[in-house]
Amino acid sequence: MLEIKGLEAGYGDGRVLFGVDLAVGAGEVVTLLGRNGMGKTTTLSTVIGIVRAEGGAIRFQGAPIHDLPPYRIARLGLGLVPEGRQVFPNLTVRENLVATAKRGMEAKGRWTLDSMLDLFPALRERLGSLGALLSGGEQQMLAIGRALMTNPRLLLLDEATEGLAPRIRDEIWRVLARLKEGGQAILVVDKNIAPLLRLADRHYILEKGRTVWSGVSAELAAAPELLHRYLGV
Repeated sequence: MLEIKGLEAGYGDGRVLFGVDLAVGAGEVVTLLGRNGMGKTTTLSTVIGIVRAEGGAIRFQGAPIHDLPPYRIARLGLGLVPEGRQVFPNLTVRENLVATAKRGMEAKGRWTLDSMLDLFPALRERLGSLGALLSGGEQQMLAIGRALMTNPRLLLLDEATEGLAPRIRDEIWRVLARLKEGGQAILVVDKNIAPLLRLADRHYILEKGRTVWSGVSAELAAAPELLHRYLGV
């Protein structure tokens, strides 16, 4: 579904990515791991077109997308849950969810307002509340719901549970497991290794803008030296 080869990117004259390789297959959950500043957010931003690729290639469903603007990439079926949630603070929960939802024939998919509220029941009680008035956990639920309302083929989550209370983190992991059961492909960035090992099919580790390791959960769990060397666990 998604294939990245030799990706290079950065900001202005500063290069951040020097050769990122990864792939996500249909229905897979794949993680992008690494310490802070290793290029994880830049990788997701480049995939979605916010940051321009300066080298290498990004292909989605077999077609190159690294030269497309973000709105065209989103229309192809990529949905981003950005770091820091970035919900629209002056829109209500309902308005946040429907603002970017697909319209007309394109809207025929699994996720509607009702099915989204079934996934996140806590948001049903907050439909009329402004985004700025939600708790951090509610904002993260809203950010995930907003991305899913586009009915993406591939969901990108940047720091899925960062800064959330343990109870809310557990709820996010439950939702992601449910999405996986439904066949949703997911590329996720997070620092909580234990739930990622249970959830994900495969993992990639970044070090200074390069892919330095990839493998399945059993391999990563059996290699504590990798966790210590690259993730500081």
